[in-house]
Amino acid sequence: MDEKRKEYREKRLKEDLERYRQERPKIQQQFSDLKRNLIAVSEDEWANLPEVGDSRNKKQRNPRAEKFTPLPDSVLSRNLGGESATAIDGRSGLASMIPGVATPGMLTPSGDLDLRKIGQARNTLMNVKLSQVSDSVAGQTVVDPKGYLTDLQSMIPTYGGDINDIKKARMLLKSVRETNPYHPPAWIASARLEEVTGKLQMARNLIMRGCEQNPQSEDLWLEAARLQPPDTAKGVIAQAARRIPTSVRIWIKAADLETEPKAKRRVFRKALEHIPNSVRLWKAAVEMENPEDAKILLSRAVECCGTSVELWLALARLETYENARKVLNKAREKIPTDRQIWTTAAKLEEANGNIHMVEKIIDRALSSLSANGVEINRDQWLQEAIEAEKSGAIKCCQAIVRAVIATGIDEEDRKQTWIDDAENCAKEGAYECARAVYSYALTEFPSKKSIWLRAAYFEKNHGTRESLEALLQKAVAHCPQSEVLWLMGAKSKWLAGDVPAARGILSLAFQANPNSEDIWLAAVKLESENAEYERARRLLAKARASAPTPRVMMKSAKLEWALDNLDEALSLLEDAVKVFPEFAKLWMMKGQIEEQKELLERAAESYNTGLKRCPNSIPLWLLLAALEEKRNLLTKARSVLERGRLKNAKNALLWLAAIRIEIRAGMKDMANTLMARALQDCPNAGELWAESIFLEARPQRKTKSVDALKKCEHDPHVLLAVSKLFWSERKLQKCRDWFNRTIKIDPDFGDAWANFYKFELQHGTEQQQQELIERCNAAEPKHGEEWCKVSKNIANWCFKTEDVLKAVVRNLPTPI
Repeated sequence: MDEKRKEYREKRLKEDLERYRQERPKIQQQFSDLKRNLIAVSEDEWANLPEVGDSRNKKQRNPRAEKFTPLPDSVLSRNLGGESATAIDGRSGLASMIPGVATPGMLTPSGDLDLRKIGQARNTLMNVKLSQVSDSVAGQTVVDPKGYLTDLQSMIPTYGGDINDIKKARMLLKSVRETNPYHPPAWIASARLEEVTGKLQMARNLIMRGCEQNPQSEDLWLEAARLQPPDTAKGVIAQAARRIPTSVRIWIKAADLETEPKAKRRVFRKALEHIPNSVRLWKAAVEMENPEDAKILLSRAVECCGTSVELWLALARLETYENARKVLNKAREKIPTDRQIWTTAAKLEEANGNIHMVEKIIDRALSSLSANGVEINRDQWLQEAIEAEKSGAIKCCQAIVRAVIATGIDEEDRKQTWIDDAENCAKEGAYECARAVYSYALTEFPSKKSIWLRAAYFEKNHGTRESLEALLQKAVAHCPQSEVLWLMGAKSKWLAGDVPAARGILSLAFQANPNSEDIWLAAVKLESENAEYERARRLLAKARASAPTPRVMMKSAKLEWALDNLDEALSLLEDAVKVFPEFAKLWMMKGQIEEQKELLERAAESYNTGLKRCPNSIPLWLLLAALEEKRNLLTKARSVLERGRLKNAKNALLWLAAIRIEIRAGMKDMANTLMARALQDCPNAGELWAESIFLEARPQRKTKSVDALKKCEHDPHVLLAVSKLFWSERKLQKCRDWFNRTIKIDPDFGDAWANFYKFELQHGTEQQQQELIERCNAAEPKHGEEWCKVSKNIANWCFKTEDVLKAVVRNLPTPI
């Protein structure tokens, strides 16, 4: 209907506007005929028109006009003619310039007139008049001028809707009120409508009429109190309390309206006379009292509200140990189905040193609650244990865990359920609960290596070194064939600086696991890290004799290489590649040592032979290509990478190496072409997308980074590239946030740690730098292109994580 009437409405609006313009024309239209007559003015007449502000023309227009300038008092009071004249003769010509002086009919003193006093009197009179104007208008006091505009603002209706809607709503609500005057929501809605439209007094009148019609509606009384100013609201709520003396909400509102604590207490006590069984009122009244008075009130409260657990527990907390025990015993008699009373009793005994009672109370609690028909909900009890730990009751939480951990679980689900419980407790910060869960699980499954490992990692992350070592001692006693547990124990001792103890653990591990490669290598690492190179050599010789594995051969050669015995290392590697030709790392080490000795031809031959045996080893292809580039044989390097891509399809690292060769050779167009082909071949390779961002010109980098994030949203290489992009744009906080995202997604990515540390060195505080180093040491990153260049360099074989981090930072460029 609105659409149908639109054309007619627009036509009518246009006619009304034309009629209005005819009745009240604009000033522009009124002068239009005069403007039209300006056509007849000649150029000479136009040129002779005087300019505004031209004083010469003013004189021409009014030649007889005289100019008067008032003489200020300061001039008259100056030293005229060498005398200080502060008064003038009333009969002189100057006196006629002052109003009221030498005027016929006015009494003039025969002496001189004091001009200063006249000036002071004039100022005083002006101040009096101004004060009268500011304080009174037409005999009435005016509102504070500073708050005047604010008051005006408050009078503007806050409702911004159509006035017709308000009228309709008002009519509808009026109809509802008249139809059923005993319906409180109608009165409340009407009052709120008037309040929204700015008619507060009408809203108050309506709500009070509603209260007269429905004196038993607490909602109406509360709304009336809300709409009234504070002083009036007290009267309204007092009237409401007389009409509905059993309404808790009204009494609480009455207390809220009071400002003095004493008055609040009086209201609550009056309320409790009428409603002695209201827990809410008792709690509010107790909160207002000091501990001694609160204890008296609570004693009365538990008599009136015997089924309220909160009141019983509050009273127990305020009482002494002996009285608290009595209170809790009474509470158990009154409420035999609540677990909180039992757990509070256990916490009470623990707090007073009766540790032996804690277990008994929890066991009695479960049997008593079961006897009273209460279902033992395992999750609720575990949550109770977590709360107990947070309140400091460690023994209580452990007792609860031991009592309920096996409740309601099938036999086959026990192991997984308990592991999940321990992890959930650890997530909530309840480490003692998690420890208790692991302890119980290990008593039930003492030979399960997976539980021992989880418990050991838990102690490593959240416990002390002593607790970890104690746990590992138990673990290796139950699982002597588990090499990981032995190695964790030895590492813990070594990190603590107790090398003999670490050796002892490894010797026991040898006895339990003879010819174990991991234990051999751990013993070698322990000796080499402590500069016991001869012992390490002897161990490796024994290992080669008893357990000649590729890793043992590689570690033997690496030790000699690190000690700069290159010939011995090469000899070991030549023997090793004959026995283990499929192990690519042996070929890599052989080629690298030959490169170090400047035997480039032999190195190339080693790499090529290795690639025939291990065509899928990407690092071997990259080493050979780098060697050819080093020999300035770019075509050969390109050919090597092309062959590598044929053997290993869709490999991003080979594409990336080819692109970088072109960049280093200054062939950027070729690099862009290769990048386009690479992204088609490996569309989800984060390494390629990260490189492509910085191949673009600066204005296009942001667009490219958006494309990269769409393809590889959670790839650490892309996130690192975006972080560096923000760094180059000096958006420091964004850069820090993105670095944090990167190391959170992949804490093993060393390049991210190194770039983040360099950023903090430039823009962070010492505290931020130290925190980052600690986080990096905890994460122990092992991968990353720049990271591995330092960590895998044989000259840095003794570097710790922090040393590697600082060495990488020295070689990193700042993003530009």
